[in-house]
Amino acid sequence: MYDPPAYLWAIIIAGPTAVATLTCMSLYGGSMRAGMGRRRAALLAGVAAFVMGGWIAASAVIASHGWYRALPWFPVAIAGYLGLLLALRQIPMVTRALAAPGMSGRLELAHAPRVAGVAFLLYLAFGHLPALFALPAGLGDIAAGIAAALVARRLSQGSGRRGALWFNAYGMTDLIVALTLGALTGFGLLNVTPSSAPIAELPLALIPTATVPLLFVLHIAAVSALVRAQRTPLPAAAPLAAAAR
Repeated sequence: MYDPPAYLWAIIIAGPTAVATLTCMSLYGGSMRAGMGRRRAALLAGVAAFVMGGWIAASAVIASHGWYRALPWFPVAIAGYLGLLLALRQIPMVTRALAAPGMSGRLELAHAPRVAGVAFLLYLAFGHLPALFALPAGLGDIAAGIAAALVARRLSQGSGRRGALWFNAYGMTDLIVALTLGALTGFGLLNVTPSSAPIAELPLALIPTATVPLLFVLHIAAVSALVRAQRTPLPAAAPLAAAAR
């Protein structure tokens, strides 16, 4: 088992923490915009923080016991958390918050911490991950993190919808490719040296088990918000106002 230096622990732990924090802030802001009031908005954000923070802690405990090193616990944890988040998304309060105006930009901004994917490149530099996995996973996440901030900014200015849709398509593809390559090189399905075994150990295990499912659901929610915004008809006065300018 490889024990990375303290700064690498900090980078990796900061990623899941920042994504969860920005998600909670987005839910709070969406609840306020949806007119649910400060108390209900705080309740929703607090419950979300409890669920996401609780799973990050639980996943860390599971990884510390070495259970992720053996199948099927690793894929079960990822699929189980993804299923839970998708189910929670159907709760009326959550649905209403996600449907609030301006949510698409907030949801895209939550991907900015993906720049923490530089950790994969550092593992590669130290000789503890194969290039076949670390390069696409690390560079893909860094690109997604940088693009997220730019996409969110354009959406806040009332433009960039098409670019946002392309960003979400890219982001989901990046996650799927990283998970696939990680599984193939981490569990001996592809014979490479070194293997990607560290993704099943702390602290790296937190990324696929706690962060990737949340990022995937954020992509789904953002696409839904973008499609919903396109289908929402403009107020009757809007064309007249536009013509008067």
